[in-house]
Amino acid sequence: MNIRTRWSALLLVVVLATALLSGCAAEKTSTIGIVDMQKVMTENPKIKQMQEQLNTKAKELSQNLEKERATLKPEEFQQKEQAAYAEFMKMKQDFEAQIEAQTKKVLEEVAKEKKLGAVIYKNGMAWGGVDVTEDVLKKLQ
Repeated sequence: MNIRTRWSALLLVVVLATALLSGCAAEKTSTIGIVDMQKVMTENPKIKQMQEQLNTKAKELSQNLEKERATLKPEEFQQKEQAAYAEFMKMKQDFEAQIEAQTKKVLEEVAKEKKLGAVIYKNGMAWGGVDVTEDVLKKLQ
């Protein structure tokens, strides 16, 4: 009888542990959101504005270099050209950092609003998930 009681107690512990663990696992499952970053990047008006600013800056730097080309020695011109390129690249990197920060912030907001456990890029998702692309674009307006 003693062995039978031990086996019953052990079986009861195993059943309770299984029930508890399956309940915890069920609570922790969450919905995965997907976002089409290519669409976000092409339709985000802020990116279009920044691209226009970059194009304007590139034209301005190019025109300034062309004006100075005739009066500068080749070495001086090359230094000015490198400085202009560095200035342009810094501006571009600053814009990219701003866009990345804004997009990340908006993705986090949308994920919280929709109670998503994670958001992944659409190109990494074969099927399923909640598409939050339009929500992200609306908030980036």
